[in-house]
Amino acid sequence: MIEGIKITPLKQIEDERGKVMHMLRKDSKTFTKFGEIYFSTVHPNKIKGWHLHSKMTLNYAVIFGEIKLVLYDVRPNSKSKGQVQEFFLSQKNYKLISVPPLIWNGFMGIGDKTAIVANCADLPYDDTEIKRKSAFDKDIPYNWDKNISNKQFD
Repeated sequence: MIEGIKITPLKQIEDERGKVMHMLRKDSKTFTKFGEIYFSTVHPNKIKGWHLHSKMTLNYAVIFGEIKLVLYDVRPNSKSKGQVQEFFLSQKNYKLISVPPLIWNGFMGIGDKTAIVANCADLPYDDTEIKRKSAFDKDIPYNWDKNISNKQFD
């Protein structure tokens, strides 16, 4: 497991009218401060990544559809430097994944529906503190095409 990643099970309250999906509260151990919240969609079998923030902490939850979230630790003093970690997130596996700065991350839409990913970041977006790479960059030891039929839910 990558050092500093926080996994928080999230509550869903459902009845005949619909549901409420909790994500992040200011009294949560995971919460540090509010920067911005946005929603990103990703179509099935499409990849958004890689990107790395130098200052921003990301807090991801999937409110619709399903994704494979992949993290790669390049922090020089991290005990988990060089490790890759996958998460499969959906309404059925509804969790908050908190990603500290300096970890490459990306996600792929899986299943047959466009997924909606919520991110409640601790800083507003700043183009000067983000780096981007192609999803197939050779510097990141990950193959997006590998079989996901035996996926593990963390």
